[in-house]
Amino acid sequence: MDWTNKTVLITGGTGSFGRKCTEIMLREYVPKKLIIFSRDEAKQHQMRVGGFDQNCLRYFIGDVRDHERLRRAMNGVDIVVHAAALKQVPACEYNPIEAVLTNVMGARNVIEAALDCGVKKVMALSTDKAVNPVNLYGATKLVAEKLFVQANAYSGAGPTRFSCVRYGNVVGSRGSVIPLFLEQRKNGKLTITDTRMTRFWITLEQGVRFVIGSIECMKGGEVFVPKVPSNSIMDLVKTIAPDCQLQRIGIRAGEKIHECLISEDEARQTLDMESFYLIQPMHRWWASENWSSGKPLPENFRYTSDASTRRLSAEEIRELVDRYAAEAQETGVATG
Repeated sequence: MDWTNKTVLITGGTGSFGRKCTEIMLREYVPKKLIIFSRDEAKQHQMRVGGFDQNCLRYFIGDVRDHERLRRAMNGVDIVVHAAALKQVPACEYNPIEAVLTNVMGARNVIEAALDCGVKKVMALSTDKAVNPVNLYGATKLVAEKLFVQANAYSGAGPTRFSCVRYGNVVGSRGSVIPLFLEQRKNGKLTITDTRMTRFWITLEQGVRFVIGSIECMKGGEVFVPKVPSNSIMDLVKTIAPDCQLQRIGIRAGEKIHECLISEDEARQTLDMESFYLIQPMHRWWASENWSSGKPLPENFRYTSDASTRRLSAEEIRELVDRYAAEAQETGVATG
């Protein structure tokens, strides 16, 4: 796929994913135009003065809740990466209507604007929290996934195609446990919710590259799931702060002991593509190509963080932490 003649728009473009995606797109793919769409004027200014000032960049102040602004921003756009969301679990629980307005109604607005403007491809970012959700954030992302997959029915034989990418915790992202542990390490005491807890992990760069690769091969209606490693919370503790005192505070409301990227029911619709999994749409009311490659998954398959065959070693965890610390230092984020 030739990106050099494409106009790309990233919603939530000033967030951690948006910045990394912009960096990689400018360095390696060189699109004709790259539009940063976000509601935060200060972060857009920080990006500009931080080196994101190339001629092909455009900065749009706007909110995904505003359908008309999205339509204006998507005029002439070929590809949309939808990364804007309210993602903090406690904040979504305390402000449930705000979470729905951004994560669900915002998804609807992105879909309708893309259809109205004839965008060719729309890729939405999702999360493992959308699988069998136990909190409002996960529930809103589940609804958003369904909206994007079935939006292909609205497009029908039209040019616009919608797909999703679903992955687990991003190393060092906002609200992540790694920066929390690095900060707590300075005081010699770490807070642990539950020693049994496991999570999937992916780096920001890996996430961006997986999204770009999924855009290049999407046909419409798929949910792309990367094969990523997992580890337990205690593996992190032993690597980051082995000598620190531990304070057990109990599992927080809305959390799971283990996360799931593909449920047993979804597995019946899923293909093993060797380097990733591809969940096919359960209902296909539109014309699109079928995937001829890929192997069906075995009976009763579930892709969960406690049963993952790929576990991070202590050396790999240390490498992830060091990489995060180096990137955080470059951007001025405190790491402890």
